[in-house]
Amino acid sequence: MISTKKHVQQLAALLHQKGINDVVISPGSRNGPMINTFVGSGLFNCRNVVDERSAAYFAMGLAQALNKPVVIVCSSGTATLNYAPAIAEAYYLTIPLIIITADRPEYWIDQLENQCINQRGIYSNFVKKEYNLPLEESETELWQAAREINECLNAAVSGKPAPVHINVPLEEPLHDLLDEELPTTKAIDAKESDLNIDEASLNKLAAELNSSKKILILAGQQNSDQELEKLLAAFIEKTGAVVLKEHLANLNNESFCGSIDTIMAAILADVPVDFQPDILITFGGHFVSKALKQFLRKNKASQHWHLSPANDHYDTYQSLTEVVQTDVKSFFSQLLPEVSEKKREYLQRWQKKEKQVNELRDKYISESQFSDLKVIAEVSQSIPENSVVHLGNSSPVRYALITDWAKITTFLSNRGTSGIDGPMSTAVGYASVSEKINTILIGDLSFFYDSNALWNNYINENLRIIVINNGGGNIFSLIKGPGESPAFQQYFFAENKFKAHGIGQTFGLDYLSAKNEEELKDSLAELYSPTRKKPTILEVFTDAEVNTKTFRGLFQFVKQ
Repeated sequence: MISTKKHVQQLAALLHQKGINDVVISPGSRNGPMINTFVGSGLFNCRNVVDERSAAYFAMGLAQALNKPVVIVCSSGTATLNYAPAIAEAYYLTIPLIIITADRPEYWIDQLENQCINQRGIYSNFVKKEYNLPLEESETELWQAAREINECLNAAVSGKPAPVHINVPLEEPLHDLLDEELPTTKAIDAKESDLNIDEASLNKLAAELNSSKKILILAGQQNSDQELEKLLAAFIEKTGAVVLKEHLANLNNESFCGSIDTIMAAILADVPVDFQPDILITFGGHFVSKALKQFLRKNKASQHWHLSPANDHYDTYQSLTEVVQTDVKSFFSQLLPEVSEKKREYLQRWQKKEKQVNELRDKYISESQFSDLKVIAEVSQSIPENSVVHLGNSSPVRYALITDWAKITTFLSNRGTSGIDGPMSTAVGYASVSEKINTILIGDLSFFYDSNALWNNYINENLRIIVINNGGGNIFSLIKGPGESPAFQQYFFAENKFKAHGIGQTFGLDYLSAKNEEELKDSLAELYSPTRKKPTILEVFTDAEVNTKTFRGLFQFVKQ
């Protein structure tokens, strides 16, 4: 049984024809025609998540795990506004959400009608394309709608993927049904263009690389890609270039340098000009390290090439000289035969510095007090290989990037907008279709803020949540500024006296806790025991003042 609404039938038919079959629904009445059609057609994998904010983040994680677009469907009014944080995050992480919002007819907008706001352009800054379906269902209007829907769905996955928004105004009756199949609707395909580098540009780039002694490659946040990793390894072997990556780049080759924040601390106490690049090559998404950004803005490369299929002019380091409109693998595979072999002094300089700082880091952590740093170092050694780790924002992502982890680990984090509002919901969505152990490493405030992530029926036994409870927003005492404010304790740190145990009970999760190193080791062994077949929270309690002292002390120790 499907809805009698022809625009809704056509929309569902086009989604199915394009292989977009995963739908996250938040209950409502105005979106009844979509619910009845997606569920009643039997062609879609439908999931029900009540909280729209959590639902949109859940869908984002699902899209990351499936590597394909996911549909989110909600009612009208403020339900639509609750999608906004996740849509912004998806936009900056280039995740193709298909946003379908129910709406009142236009003639009721701003007329004191229930559950009714102006939804036109509601996400305009964070979607690639948006379209308001017509209310009437004439042949001409159905033809126009089909064309516009095709364009929206193609835009979501072409070039740089991004969310798209389809707003659906609906008149009553909303729940009339037909015992029919979805209509046959023409799907319009969009072909990707060839983004290979032309011969003249290739020769120019190769000549500039061959004349440069210090080549620095920054690999930003991205999904794992074994082919790219092999290409980069071959490129640096031949050219002596340096690849800098954080864990979120999901590159594991031992020739690449990863301890960025600690390396930066040591470089600034050394001779920065020795590490200043002649050519800087960047690709992928965000870097967490503020120190890296400051270093490269102060010690600018003579040339900065950004690789972008979408022709993005990202000038993060204030030195951009060229945007190379190509995909990353094409760039390195085309250039590899054209570049000459070089000595590897620059690469060896970076690798030597990383080896030094890692030895100092390990010595410091082994001798330090029980703190967030020590906790996450212990977690990194305990987590099973071939795991997925979801890093919460604020302090967990920064601590996690300092330590070494199992090599076969996938790292994910909501670093598009770096908010604390949806990391757990995103991780739950991802874990719901993953066969691996999925660990969420999150702070206490983020955990409570996004606790509705656990309010659904898709919490699998592979989920492990490690809550670092330091009694508030400890990140604000780690960074300069807030910690010196008279308003720090109440309005920055936001002291938290609650525990996660009650939430675990509410949603049926097992609960473990630790207050010292010995308890932590025992709890981690239990958390990752092969016999554990239930989603579990491990809450680790640390002291904020000790955390701040230990964190800052690490960088002072490395500088020496």
